[in-house]
Amino acid sequence: MVISRQRLWHGAAVSGAALLAGVAVSACGASASAKTTIKAKAASARPAGKITVLVYGDAQNSVEKWEVAQYNKTPEGHKVKAVFESIPGADYQTKLQTIMSTSSAPDIFFNWGGGSIEQFQKAGLLMPLNGMMKANPKLKTSFLPSILNAAKIGKNYYGIPMRGTQPVVLFYDKALLRKDGVPVPKTWAQLLSDAKTLKRKGVSVPIADGGGDQWPTQMWFEYVYDRIAGPSLVTDGLAGNRKVWASAASRKALAYIKQLVQSGAFGPAKSWDSVKFTSGQTAQMMVNGISAFELMGSWDYSTIQSQGSTATGTNPPNGPGAAFVKDGKLGWTAFPSIPGGKGNSADLAGNTENYYSVLAKTRYPQAVADFLKIMYTPAFVKNELALGNLTTTKNTPKLISGPSAGWLRWQYELVNHAPHFQLSWDQAYPQTDTNTIHTAVANYFDDLNANQFIKAMESLRPAA
Repeated sequence: MVISRQRLWHGAAVSGAALLAGVAVSACGASASAKTTIKAKAASARPAGKITVLVYGDAQNSVEKWEVAQYNKTPEGHKVKAVFESIPGADYQTKLQTIMSTSSAPDIFFNWGGGSIEQFQKAGLLMPLNGMMKANPKLKTSFLPSILNAAKIGKNYYGIPMRGTQPVVLFYDKALLRKDGVPVPKTWAQLLSDAKTLKRKGVSVPIADGGGDQWPTQMWFEYVYDRIAGPSLVTDGLAGNRKVWASAASRKALAYIKQLVQSGAFGPAKSWDSVKFTSGQTAQMMVNGISAFELMGSWDYSTIQSQGSTATGTNPPNGPGAAFVKDGKLGWTAFPSIPGGKGNSADLAGNTENYYSVLAKTRYPQAVADFLKIMYTPAFVKNELALGNLTTTKNTPKLISGPSAGWLRWQYELVNHAPHFQLSWDQAYPQTDTNTIHTAVANYFDDLNANQFIKAMESLRPAA
């Protein structure tokens, strides 16, 4: 199937089969060509002698710090130093918006492609990467085309993949389910039944939700909407059809979410508002047996593994989370099906990838290009795989090994067979709508007011 840029950008979704089509292809790619100096006008107002690399602050920063260290060992790195900077995850998007048009803007920055970079591109703040790709074809040929296209606007590429594809899955505590005689849920009815059984057996918060961050709550809406209405409702909404949010299918999806919230699956009413994923609380709830389930992106594997760790740098995690994973207590499964719904039970939601984008006024485009080359090296892929991240380079499958191999291969098959992969709502819509989406889902969990939720979603601008 041919995937158009319009579907990847406007619809903000990709086919899982197309997403990983060609992953088995060798990473040899085109033969190395003579190094071509990238011609770009230096922005003299930018700091001299360095490039800044800004990332989302979380448990996965060890690899990003490694990238900076590796670049700084190169000849270009000896001339122009890379400096690592991070913003805590809970504040990342807000602070990024405030600095991008200032002298504090980073030369290279983490993002989600899609709507997350639209406003920066329209404002002329981003450098198209086509020139870098022409100078070094491997910056293009080393990655899956569908992944690169998710950060493409018009004819220009604006992002280089830098972590891995990140589907949202249902994590669970194998030991806790086994102790309480609870099966892994395959259907919505089973999930409801599991939550009731766990509560009866003394698990007060069967499902951990970082409601204090708001965006983790959004994941429940993404999947329930897909399972009830199929992909078209959200795709139409992204294209500007506001009426879909008041449709019968939309109200039915809200009713299912209400059913789960009222069952007490997430704990006492509004208790989730004081819990944050970004503070490590949901991971702690999983590791300590306070909760049996958590719906979260694939990055949660490394987050749970790092819970309570005192290890620094690239050293492996050493805390209770690491023991939890090593002892085989962490399980994972696809989001349950909802019989009678229009959505395919193999559909996915999440982030197709994370990307590095480049400031248009960077003073050192050649240094930036040299830094970005690290993102397709075998060493980079191995480091990401060690964190449980499924990289999107064409050499990924042959490099999967080690303790997390089972998790990565399962994730690979999940993505490979997904007929539809919906980009997270807050990344698919323009970044200026992020707060509206987050507030809408958080308020619905708290108040279960369908009309209020629908009104908020109808106010969103089209993703085009």
